[in-house]
Amino acid sequence: MAKLYFYYASMNAGKSATLLQANFNYHERGMRTMLWTAAHDDRGSGEGGDDHAIESRIGLHTAAHRFSPDTDLSARVGAVHAVEPLACVLIDEAQFLTPEQVWQCARLADRTNIPVLCYGLRTDFRGQLFPGSAVLLGIADALIELKAVCHCGRKATMNLRVDASGAAVREGQQTEIGGNDRYVALCRRHFGESLA
Repeated sequence: MAKLYFYYASMNAGKSATLLQANFNYHERGMRTMLWTAAHDDRGSGEGGDDHAIESRIGLHTAAHRFSPDTDLSARVGAVHAVEPLACVLIDEAQFLTPEQVWQCARLADRTNIPVLCYGLRTDFRGQLFPGSAVLLGIADALIELKAVCHCGRKATMNLRVDASGAAVREGQQTEIGGNDRYVALCRRHFGESLA
């Protein structure tokens, strides 16, 4: 029986690299996969479009389909699977899935017997759950925490948003695309101290 997996962590824990390694492992065995990432994160869009749609900090990258809030993942994946069976669906930036899209992923695993591996953040820069992550934490068959490290050596579980001068940002939209220039992975203690 296929499962819905949620691999979660703070920024800089290697979520995209882990996804790309899993994808490589499937392909090495001659199995077909389908990769997805959030449409509003266009940092990996090169001249060829989505050729680097999923890109890790260590330089690994691959093409992927892009989902937006109105994408019917169940229909899109199901249509491909009907023509050429898929061994796995891998989703990067899964925190941006809508709650309904998370349920679509669960139905793919339950009804189509395709494992769905979701990789994303658990919480935003305020320490609040993303809607997609909240549903994944509630219904995924397997929850796997990937580890990042705070500057003090403890496990980093929080994502501090910073401005251009490195000062903590306390207010703003839940979603703001950025990497190391906008976010710092911290343990809860140092996250709290940064906001004090």
